[in-house]
Amino acid sequence: MAATMGVFVLSLLVFTAIGFASTLARQKTSEDYLVAGRKIPAWLTALSSAATNNSGFMFIGLIGFTYRFGVQAVWLQLGWIVGDWCAWRWVHARVRRVSGEASACSTPALISTSEGARLLRPVSIAAGMLTFILLGGYAAAQFKAGSTALHALFGWDLAVGAILGATIVLVYSFSGGLRASIWTDAAQAIVMIASMAAIVASAWRHLGDPASLWRKLGEIDPALLEWFPSSLTLGFGLYFLGFCFGGFGAVGQPHILARSMAIESAEDIPRARRIYFAWFVPFSILAVTLGLYSRALLPELALGAESSAAVAVQRAELAFPRMALALLPDGAVGLVLAGLFSATMSTADSQVIACSAAITQDIVPRWRHSYAASKAATTFITLLALALAVSSADGVFDLVLSAWSLLGASLGPLVLLRVFGHRVSSMLGLTMMAAGLATVVWWESSPWSGAVFKLFPGMVVPLAIYVVTKITGRITRSHRSS
Repeated sequence: MAATMGVFVLSLLVFTAIGFASTLARQKTSEDYLVAGRKIPAWLTALSSAATNNSGFMFIGLIGFTYRFGVQAVWLQLGWIVGDWCAWRWVHARVRRVSGEASACSTPALISTSEGARLLRPVSIAAGMLTFILLGGYAAAQFKAGSTALHALFGWDLAVGAILGATIVLVYSFSGGLRASIWTDAAQAIVMIASMAAIVASAWRHLGDPASLWRKLGEIDPALLEWFPSSLTLGFGLYFLGFCFGGFGAVGQPHILARSMAIESAEDIPRARRIYFAWFVPFSILAVTLGLYSRALLPELALGAESSAAVAVQRAELAFPRMALALLPDGAVGLVLAGLFSATMSTADSQVIACSAAITQDIVPRWRHSYAASKAATTFITLLALALAVSSADGVFDLVLSAWSLLGASLGPLVLLRVFGHRVSSMLGLTMMAAGLATVVWWESSPWSGAVFKLFPGMVVPLAIYVVTKITGRITRSHRSS
């Protein structure tokens, strides 16, 4: 266990040192702190986006989901990849171009400005508040994921891991803002995929090839080998399309869009996209594969969970760290733990910076050019996320999907309209945000929540409101002119 702790601590020190090294390139301005002066090269943008978008959700949440539902998890992740590719193909370059022209350093600023002039102050405030609240909850999920791993491996209290993660994030975010986040993300992306590959390789050697895995899963529970859920009341097409919208929901995530804003130029996006998916696709395959191997090798995690859905989720989300303990030598366990912890930090630091931008750029714009205010906001949101992580009883998977869906539904449609050159009034913008939030919340409790992922209706309804409003407006103007 000493070797495990040694490798883990060494990895954290390296990541922290990389964050400190970013001070060599920093300038003490709010733009540099929030979007790295818009000077990040394509390869760094790609690796940082990969690490940020694939965090505790993948290591803890997705593996836990695969553990519970088997091969059906393939559709979730495949849909996510398709939707994410669409966002990279048609949206991210436009985000870089439009945000640069408008000098926008945050997603709320992007959707409420035009050619550098703030036009929709109510939308800016509302979007800033949503970013602050929802990304704070999202960051809490990352701290919770890290603490879950440390609890499983070392028996530490869940609060200890959350405090450790929050402290490290605060230290290197203070040192270089978004640039520190991006630099450490790149290193963390490498450790993440290496640790995932190492444990999958160990599971393969221990149990056998995929054919052996398939037979073992069939012996445990034949339902694990059923490709399609039995309760698809709206059909498989909409079920899969819902997950595509889940991946496309990246267009409403401020911490991800910040990287598109920070890249050197819009022309660098295609190269960043290729690097991003060269990392993301293999990592997704490894995560789902590990979830299946963990169900075969650790069937005891499913025992006793029948009495409560919450208990089932929490036990399944221990699969990754328990697999590391069961299959790897101490030193390798330290590397794997560093990979998981890296994943949580790479997302949490980005979300903390994005929340800082929402506070200083949108909620209290008089602090817009204050470097000190940006740092103070970073401290505040980190402490808030830490408090949520320690007090929340929800699983990582549910916390992440809820925050992701609410952000995607409330901000995503407005981002799309803005970068494709369509304007909205303050009233219409607020109505669309409210409709997106309400739709996601209602759909979650509807009879169709398991049939279609909630972000599909959550994005469609606000866009439909925009289309109907425009058509109605044109008809009204036509009648008046006649």
